[in-house]
Amino acid sequence: MRIPLVCFGQSTSSTETTRTFATAAQYTSDERISTEATVEHGLITRCEVPARGQPALLLPAAAVGLAAPEALTMIACSPGSPGTTAEAQPRMDAVATAVGTRAHVTLHASYAADERDGVAALEHIAIGLVSLPFFLAHERELDLHPQLIAVAAGRPALDRWAMVSQRGRVQRGADLAGVTVFASVAYAPAFVRGCVLGQLGVLPHDFQLVQSTSVLSALRRAAAGEPVAVVVDGTEEGAVPSLPFASRLEVSARSPSLPAAVVVTVRDRVPAETWSSVAAAMRGLSADQEGTSALAGVQLARFVELDRDALAIARASYTEGAR
Repeated sequence: MRIPLVCFGQSTSSTETTRTFATAAQYTSDERISTEATVEHGLITRCEVPARGQPALLLPAAAVGLAAPEALTMIACSPGSPGTTAEAQPRMDAVATAVGTRAHVTLHASYAADERDGVAALEHIAIGLVSLPFFLAHERELDLHPQLIAVAAGRPALDRWAMVSQRGRVQRGADLAGVTVFASVAYAPAFVRGCVLGQLGVLPHDFQLVQSTSVLSALRRAAAGEPVAVVVDGTEEGAVPSLPFASRLEVSARSPSLPAAVVVTVRDRVPAETWSSVAAAMRGLSADQEGTSALAGVQLARFVELDRDALAIARASYTEGAR
């Protein structure tokens, strides 16, 4: 993106050059030479300026009263959640507009329906809204920096995953021998092993972990006595008691209380001052009707400060599950 820039300096020759620069807060001449600058991820990185004589000090156009809007992109990714990219787009647009208006930035947002698309998007963009399993699986690879917790509608800020099986089938890790565990988060096996099943102790090598979003049919199979167990999130666990076969099921393992989803910045692509404005805007969405409506469209209640202790527990459990 190129934006107007104003250059302050002295003029003695017509040689044109290109040089990198940092913004300056002072200048020594009132002579102004119009030029342009290249902006990457909201930062001015190069400019083209007619340099005549001594080097000029440069200010972004916004510093002298000209418009220089920043543009950011956010991707939401929660593999295993329902919905397609196209279906989610109007709702993501509403969130982006609500946040961008409050933060005084141009924000674009979209939804990646699967893990691969989410990873590909985060290779290039600045902000992510991702599920905890996705975050733990790709934190180091993508250089993700957790900033806020995204709280699901009707759920606490720290939630729990659980494994549901036939009543009495699984009491310890060894009981999973020969069992197929269905999970919408099986794409992150270390999360299932460490965060969800960690309390069971040593797990057998011959249990099978399968990626699936067919929660109801898997629970029905477990209740019927098949060697099946199902990993559910907090919302899904809350619905289990209402099932007609619920009396034949039980929670065999449960994770600690953890963030269900987090907002992350990627590498150093968002300047600190810009992020401060965006974060404040996100936290403030639940304070008015427009923001609440935008959040409801993506099944969220609010954004809150990061619980670093809970995140540390999640990281430690994930590491243990990866061994």
